[in-house]
Amino acid sequence: MSTLTIVGTGYLGARLMRARPSAKGINRSQPDGVDAERMALVDLEDELPPLPPCDAMIYTVAPDADGKRLRNLLDALDELPTRFVYISTTGVYGNRDGARVTEDDPVDPATERAKRRVAAEEELSERFSGDALTILRVPGIYGPGRIGLERLRDGEPLLREEDASPGNRIHVDDLARICLAAADTSSTSGTFNVGDGDNRSGTAFSIEVAKQAGIPVPETISVEEATEKFSDMRLSFLKESRVVDTTKLAALGADIRYTRFEDGIRASLEEMRRG
Repeated sequence: MSTLTIVGTGYLGARLMRARPSAKGINRSQPDGVDAERMALVDLEDELPPLPPCDAMIYTVAPDADGKRLRNLLDALDELPTRFVYISTTGVYGNRDGARVTEDDPVDPATERAKRRVAAEEELSERFSGDALTILRVPGIYGPGRIGLERLRDGEPLLREEDASPGNRIHVDDLARICLAAADTSSTSGTFNVGDGDNRSGTAFSIEVAKQAGIPVPETISVEEATEKFSDMRLSFLKESRVVDTTKLAALGADIRYTRFEDGIRASLEEMRRG
């Protein structure tokens, strides 16, 4: 079995560590539920000691403003892995007014976080050659603890359906399976859009969460009202609309189990109830 290192063991990275018990992890702090001997605790903001080689590496860390974290990691590797999987974002496409986007479409990032992802993609493309690099452009990740229950319980309003944009999302466990498939050194490499193929709106998603959780469905409001009531972060997502084409993703052969968000929400709530 090839050796695998997970860089960043937060929400996604911790699921990856549990899914692949032989994997090693790199993180600033010790994640819950992962044996300490599997972890190298380092801060990517610092100059790193030499890191042991591995066949494949999955990098889940959010980029900083100057790209220091990624460069520090790459500079610390004695040799580059055979396969490097970078978790980017579908936000690199910017606003397309609901149009469908493929991996061949040019990037046009509008937010700072998306611009940083584009810079990281470019940095990696310069460092890796041939089939060594796979970039996964990932939409909103949901799963246990990440389905918006707090906002719903607080009664925060939802954007009315007629004003809502298409949705692009992926359940964290499906994303973990996609990451592991991409990290297989015998798999196809390249840039892949990620998503579950269910492009119903965020409003429809939240209404389903409320129904399954037994929470009253909040009121729905217009875009004009939302600009007064929503946070700047939430509004930034409303300003961008696109449908992410995931046809190419099938080449990785990953099993996407939650192609309808009703099923993914149900599985998330069941895991949360189990604790």
